[in-house]
Amino acid sequence: MVQRIAVETIARSREWFQRVERRIAALTLGIGAVAALIVAVAGAWRWGAGILLGATLAWVNFRWLEQALEAMARLARAQSGTPEPRISIWVWIKVFSRYGLIGVLLYTAWVLLHIPVVSMLAGLCALGAAVMAEGIYEVIGRPA
Repeated sequence: MVQRIAVETIARSREWFQRVERRIAALTLGIGAVAALIVAVAGAWRWGAGILLGATLAWVNFRWLEQALEAMARLARAQSGTPEPRISIWVWIKVFSRYGLIGVLLYTAWVLLHIPVVSMLAGLCALGAAVMAEGIYEVIGRPA
């Protein structure tokens, strides 16, 4: 009985976390796209492009981190009886290469397209804004 309740609770928690992650991912792109559109319509298309690029990179960063952590958790659960769970090198590459990808793309956009660095950094902040929006939703907006 207790084990069944624990399994059901874990399943509900996992579903809740997956919904939160999906909303954060969608909000990241949505907030970034709206901000980019507003700035571009105001006449600063390079700034708008930078915000959109930054928000897209924030979304990629979030998704890769989410996938890598899920892979690590899955491997740890699968190898729970072994003394030292082994994690694939590709998982580690995904965890750390996202920073290099962001850096290379930001630098390339700045040098080749002359997109302001500050606009791209502002776009990267879309993930933080999405997390804050999700937190507000969970506190005051979510149905009981």
